[in-house]
Amino acid sequence: MSTPPTELIIEPFRPELREHFYCLNAAWLERYFKVEPLDSELLGNPERRILEPGGTILFARLDDEVVGTGAMLHELDGIYELGKMAVADDYRGRGIGRVLLAALIAEFHRRGGRELFLESNSRLAPALHLYESMGFERQPAPRAQSHYARADVYMIYRPRPGA
Repeated sequence: MSTPPTELIIEPFRPELREHFYCLNAAWLERYFKVEPLDSELLGNPERRILEPGGTILFARLDDEVVGTGAMLHELDGIYELGKMAVADDYRGRGIGRVLLAALIAEFHRRGGRELFLESNSRLAPALHLYESMGFERQPAPRAQSHYARADVYMIYRPRPGA
């Protein structure tokens, strides 16, 4: 007998999901880079550092398993940073990141955002391709006031006409 197909659910932050936000992000940071002081602050207290200032955190869940997460941080009036996107190793390549990113972009639009940017690293080619396919454009240089030592790519979301 086959198991029924699982449906990907995108849901907002709840305190009981805090550990998943930390673990998913720390795992990829430790794999490719290192956890920087700002990462520790954001991951260790997402309510105070992301949600209270006006950001959002979303989770991707298959059945009872949290398999991905992403955040949108409120930078200034109408300006948001996409960050803390992570999908569990065993679930990469299944389109989960794309669904999470689409949900975060929809939230950006719902809030009437003017600019959505991200900082990344050139080593993360699959992630950069995903961002470009969803309307982010690489900028000619890293962000001048970058938050992260690892950031060598700066991208800004440009909505596609009719999107």
